[in-house]
Amino acid sequence: MLQRLPVGIQTFSELRSRDCLYVDKTEAIHQLITTGKYFFLSRPRRFGKSLLLSTIKEIYQGNRALFDGLWIAAGQWDWGKVHPVIHLSFANMGYRTMGLEAAIAAELQALALQWGLTLPPGEIDRQFRELLRQLATRDGKVVLLIDEYDKPLIDYLDDIPQAKANQQVMKTFYSVLKDSAPHLEFLLITGVSKFSRVSIFSDLNNLADLTMHRRFATLTGYTQQELEHYFAPYMPELEQYCQLSRSELLEKIRYWYNGYTWDLQTSLYNPFSVLNLFANGDFRNFWFESGTPTFLPKLMHRDKVYRLDKFKVDELMLGNYDLETLQLIPVMFQTGYLTLQSKDKRGMYWLDYPNREVRNAMLIFLMAEWAHVEPAYTTPMVVQLSDAFDDNDMPALIEVIKTMFKKIPYQIFIKDREAYYHSLIYLTFFYLGQYAEAEVNENNGRVDCVVKTATHIYILEFKLDKTAQVAMEQIKRRDYAGAFRDDPRPKVLIGINFSSEIKSVDDWVMEVG
Repeated sequence: MLQRLPVGIQTFSELRSRDCLYVDKTEAIHQLITTGKYFFLSRPRRFGKSLLLSTIKEIYQGNRALFDGLWIAAGQWDWGKVHPVIHLSFANMGYRTMGLEAAIAAELQALALQWGLTLPPGEIDRQFRELLRQLATRDGKVVLLIDEYDKPLIDYLDDIPQAKANQQVMKTFYSVLKDSAPHLEFLLITGVSKFSRVSIFSDLNNLADLTMHRRFATLTGYTQQELEHYFAPYMPELEQYCQLSRSELLEKIRYWYNGYTWDLQTSLYNPFSVLNLFANGDFRNFWFESGTPTFLPKLMHRDKVYRLDKFKVDELMLGNYDLETLQLIPVMFQTGYLTLQSKDKRGMYWLDYPNREVRNAMLIFLMAEWAHVEPAYTTPMVVQLSDAFDDNDMPALIEVIKTMFKKIPYQIFIKDREAYYHSLIYLTFFYLGQYAEAEVNENNGRVDCVVKTATHIYILEFKLDKTAQVAMEQIKRRDYAGAFRDDPRPKVLIGINFSSEIKSVDDWVMEVG
């Protein structure tokens, strides 16, 4: 009988007691907890951070029975040496209703009650310091695990004044850690972002950052080897449903959900998406749909960014997350919408979408943001566009393109017409590549768009405030169709002019080459 798939389960004890599948990370965890004392790890949401901390908690509490059959149980750990563990999760604090400082104070009082301690009245830093001191004095050095430390900031990135207020509360709270070193056995802080390592943890200068550490790149996420080993019993059913061979299924899973890397050596799968894939038996945008923050497309719109593939940045920029001047690229990298692709000889990193799941879903959200429609309306428009190509119905194609621009407020469009024109054309035809074979190139003298269907090859050139004939003449003058001369399918040349005055297509011409 197959083990249960632990979709949504982030507690190690529950996962093991319910006989759920566990991808054994205990060897890497053992290396971590025997290597040093103070650590910080940044990973995207739903990437296994909470389960990692819960597993470490059970190790330090000596619950060996939970680890039967796992690497660490085979004489690798002194299970008789038990430490008190404080496990703080900011995701479960009620700071949205009672405020951050009051929520932390309530959590500290709850912990004191749990451990049979009495905290003196005072500010949260004093109470936190006293909790660590009393517990260590009575029961031995404390293991401190802090999960989603930055959630009170991430949740308010669309309300910067509140985010900054929370930042000050957090700085006060975490200031205790440096002077509490004699009371701590081990410390691991996890979150999505790295920006508060400077602004919040400035006094804790011995906090080792594991985010891009090669030895701990696989602490969370699934490697290819782990996917093929642990999920092998679940694959036959999915193979049958999708009518794919094992190799074809593995390739499709890789295309959809693999691609994350923090060391440029190991490529990782999003665990949330993989678990949901096998639980649901369908390829969908599980991770993206589970909680994409609305501020991301708005931030991209603010910066007039409509494509995110192939960005080049330095390592300092990857860790930059300044609330005063929030920058798009580090936000996208740290939240998991971009990942490392390569590193050049000068130490600059190339970033790109990790996989199809993230790329497709982000394109949908961006199209919706630029077109002023709900995300649910963008996919049908692209499907209609694909159908128009499949049916060789060019009037229908033009009507779909016109529809894309209808809901944009006129005053907004006129103010920024170049950005709107290029963004919607690029996003729509790039996303069309998932339905038909489409190629969209930068404005570098090459054809704007090539769409290949089973029966035709369409070569499109777009112009703004010129004429469709000018677009057609460019297609012919530069012999864009020449690249496909050996292909027997008819070549359909389409010139389209977009008018900023009427905010729509005003002229188009078509010829069969």
